[in-house]
Amino acid sequence: MKSCILLLAAALLALSGCSTLGPDYEKPEVPVPDNWRVPLKTAEQISNIEWWKAFGDPVLNDLVEEALAHNQDLRVAAARLLEYAARVDVARAGLYPQLGYGVNASRLQASRNSLNGVPAGNSRVGDDFLASLNVGWELDFWGRIARSTEAARANLLAAEYGRRSVILSVVSAVATGYLSLRSLDRQLEIARATLARRGESVALFEEQFRGGVISELELAQVRSEYQAAAVLIPTIERQIAQTENALSLLIGRNPGEIARGKAVGELVLPGIPADIPSEVLQRRPDILQAEQNLVAANALIGVARAEYFPHISLSGMLGLASADLSSLLNGASGIWNLGAAAGGTIFSGGAVDAQVRISEAARQQALHAYIRTVQTAFVEVNDALIASRKSREILAAVRLQVEASHSYARFAQMRYEEGYVSYMEVLDAERSLFDAELDYTRKEAEVHAALVAVYKALGGGWVTDLEQELNRQDFAAKGKPADEWKERLTPEKTSPFASMP
Repeated sequence: MKSCILLLAAALLALSGCSTLGPDYEKPEVPVPDNWRVPLKTAEQISNIEWWKAFGDPVLNDLVEEALAHNQDLRVAAARLLEYAARVDVARAGLYPQLGYGVNASRLQASRNSLNGVPAGNSRVGDDFLASLNVGWELDFWGRIARSTEAARANLLAAEYGRRSVILSVVSAVATGYLSLRSLDRQLEIARATLARRGESVALFEEQFRGGVISELELAQVRSEYQAAAVLIPTIERQIAQTENALSLLIGRNPGEIARGKAVGELVLPGIPADIPSEVLQRRPDILQAEQNLVAANALIGVARAEYFPHISLSGMLGLASADLSSLLNGASGIWNLGAAAGGTIFSGGAVDAQVRISEAARQQALHAYIRTVQTAFVEVNDALIASRKSREILAAVRLQVEASHSYARFAQMRYEEGYVSYMEVLDAERSLFDAELDYTRKEAEVHAALVAVYKALGGGWVTDLEQELNRQDFAAKGKPADEWKERLTPEKTSPFASMP
């Protein structure tokens, strides 16, 4: 026993200078567009607000709250967070001694005819009882377990940022869907009002036709315009029903009607800056998630390289063994052992080398994915800003077109009543006005959608606040502290080998 202890002590001293294998993580440099510069404080104030409330519609606010409480994708993301928190527990458990127990009772019969058979006169049947405590501890000299834990923690953070991405997507989708719904409602109002006016014209022209005042050609043209408006109504109604169904799914309901608030023309349009500083994008959940995926891939290189070196472990057993249950607790029944083991790979056909190459290639993939995510963020913000700016310019132009169409329709009606033009000119003017009004409503919806896209592209601090609030609600429902899982992000100090250089 003394020799074994001395051997273990010598091994500990010899290996105490070993370092954790694998590269330490360093944040990669990503080129940043220099021309995206506005005062950071201004941009942060704009991106940090719960922007959907700036539209001034209480119904939209209620729908967002309902989606945050009942959306199934958010619930999946919350469960995934708990899963990865448990995975950290599994990974870091290897840093500590593992204690187990065993209890065994058996009755056996031996052969008299075997080489070591039971001598004549002795009983062939016997009992055996065993109770033991077992201890095993892998000494993490090479940092294999530490690197595994590091990777698990990075995956946990990636799951958290993934949940924030889901929150961002859900809120944006609810806002876009609701604003689109109100736009479709307005289009339906325009179509029905136009259909009603054209229905009056059809009735009037049918009476004039019967009196021989107008030709059948003119009556057919009036009827054609009426049917054009009539066909559009069920199309819009179908779009409204489908949008309501999509919103119902987002907020966690079965398909059904969605409450309405302010009309689309009464909604407030929040302002946005002309440009966005690159620093704001560092808070985007998808960028943070991609970086943590890179951290995890980087740590797994150390796990793979540790396979070049032996696994060193201590083991021990303390117990009682007896052929008679009544004497199991006697001092003479005591048994124990203490041991140390080291085992590793000498030849694996290149499997260890291949695993290292796999982990290094996975890190390269994660690195390029991270850079692509950052670059995609720049593109999305730039596209959203351009779309928002240009959609407002287009809306202003269409507004002028609507005003001109109103004037055209009014003057055409006056000239028709005075006998200067045929009713065909009136129909043409009304058709232009109808198309312009519908186009204006659609362009207004594009302005709203582009504005939501800007806020989605920015990310914003509000996502973090909402995610933390949802954490409090989820863990409170389980009777746990809101940030109970975050203690897993702190490196262990209990194990004397966990903090080795």
